[in-house]
Amino acid sequence: MTGHTSINLNAVSFEAGESIIAEAGGMTASVFRYASGIAALRIRNRVGEIVCLPYQGQQIHDAAFHGRRLTMRSMFGDPLPASTYLGNSGGFLVHCGATAMGNPAVEDSHPLHGELPNLIYQSASLLVGEDAQGTWMGMTGIGRYTIAFTHNYEVRPMLKLHAGDGRIDASLEIRNLKHTPMELMYLAHANFRPHDGARLIDTVPDDGKNIRIRTKLPQGLFKPAETHKAMLAAMVENPALHRDLVPGRKVDPEIVMGMSFRTDAEGWGHAMQLLPDGTADYISHKPEELPGGVRWMTRNADQDALGLFLPGTAEADGYTAEKAKGNIKVIEPQGKFTCALSFGALNKEQAAELKTKIERVMAS
Repeated sequence: MTGHTSINLNAVSFEAGESIIAEAGGMTASVFRYASGIAALRIRNRVGEIVCLPYQGQQIHDAAFHGRRLTMRSMFGDPLPASTYLGNSGGFLVHCGATAMGNPAVEDSHPLHGELPNLIYQSASLLVGEDAQGTWMGMTGIGRYTIAFTHNYEVRPMLKLHAGDGRIDASLEIRNLKHTPMELMYLAHANFRPHDGARLIDTVPDDGKNIRIRTKLPQGLFKPAETHKAMLAAMVENPALHRDLVPGRKVDPEIVMGMSFRTDAEGWGHAMQLLPDGTADYISHKPEELPGGVRWMTRNADQDALGLFLPGTAEADGYTAEKAKGNIKVIEPQGKFTCALSFGALNKEQAAELKTKIERVMAS
């Protein structure tokens, strides 16, 4: 990140009224405080905006680009000062982990998706810079999680948005501050809004080896109807059935599937929701860094969400199950883990370009 300026948000006053703290190259950054008391940073460019929570999980609470809202529909409005994932659900990007994540089984003691979703950050900064793509703004910060005798790590996310684009670049670093190894689980929970008539396209073959539909739902959380069980069974036989977002097709409570991505020449796997008008949502990640993760979807009267792909170090079956699969990463004493992803909204030209790239990967 050369050629950028950092503005310490710890020194900024977050009030109920919104105030601009930076302007550059057609972009603005402003701060405000929700009625719930949560501090927020809005970064606006020429095609839309993101609203971030710099001190609560460094979440992207909301996103809108090219005249439409990208964020899932949920039962929540303003973010809440919760400590659990389900107590403040529905953000556009939520970091999950890091000591554990996924749906805890009976033998697990960790909370759903771990401590990262609403972790309190000790510091946060607005970043303003210039690179080959033009002016950009972003956010970073440091959160620390310390439990005596067991855990001690720092997490440093970073977001980057350019002036005329709906694509967001993100990275994350976790430093193990202990002098003993640290087990790690991480998941980037990116929650798009599904669109009727859209089609899901990605660099994943349509077979049961590469698309693994989860038929066992989290114990005690859901009570699926027989029609939902039948839909899951049909998708196990033919995974491609899930790709078309059929108008009126209810997904209640959820569809979850593990996916194995093919990659392009630079090592990226890609997934997109291609809308009927030719625009798209997308997410790209490097399976070398994040070899696990899941696609997640729920569509009912209370929630409408598409986790186009949630890149992670493991699938989402909880610590014990993922450890049995060999999916727990280890950070060496005083070592670090890093990963990167790109996601957001594409205009028609960008969507056509990514679709072509995906087709080339699948044809190779």
